[in-house]
Amino acid sequence: MEKVAILGGAFNPIHYGHLRPAEEVREALGFSKVLFIPVSLPPHKDEILAGAGERLEMTWLATAGNPCFEVSDIEISRGGRSYTIDTVKELGRKGVVPAIITGCDAFNDITAWCGYEELFTLADFVVLPRPGYAVKKIGEVVPVELARKFWYDEKSRAYLNSFGRRVTYVETTLMDISSSGIRGKIKEGASVRYLLPEGVLGFILKKGLYR
Repeated sequence: MEKVAILGGAFNPIHYGHLRPAEEVREALGFSKVLFIPVSLPPHKDEILAGAGERLEMTWLATAGNPCFEVSDIEISRGGRSYTIDTVKELGRKGVVPAIITGCDAFNDITAWCGYEELFTLADFVVLPRPGYAVKKIGEVVPVELARKFWYDEKSRAYLNSFGRRVTYVETTLMDISSSGIRGKIKEGASVRYLLPEGVLGFILKKGLYR
């Protein structure tokens, strides 16, 4: 089966802090591709976003130069709040068992994810470091009953579970870049060059986003 990783997010806007870690994960773990999935509406945020179509276009622009990067509108087409469990199930019906790329900040709060226990039976996880956040192991973030279903496998350097899935921690280049920080700089009229791809920056300026 094709090894596919997925990276979801608002991508509001997408930047190098999304792109470089995805490339490093793809290379380190041998994924054939990374599928970028812009959310329709984030499950835990009510902030005003750029339009779904605009965020999708920026994601296309950012990934166009990498043949191992693809973009999916699966969540935008579904509409409403975007939950990873729904996306993984939909991909599963298409024969794709993905690995979910996520920062340790989000993984540390995995118990707040919709259907998180079922997710551990349907998909792998790839956990990345994030500046300012502790990297917690599986036993520190899930209830004891679930943690007991995992064990560390020295050969694969991953935590395996009794459902045939795994959680792998990958060290990537720490890039302290945030979409909110970029939006703030744009609103202030400050430069955001070299924080995100030129094509994305050009699109933002053309559309007058985040002013």
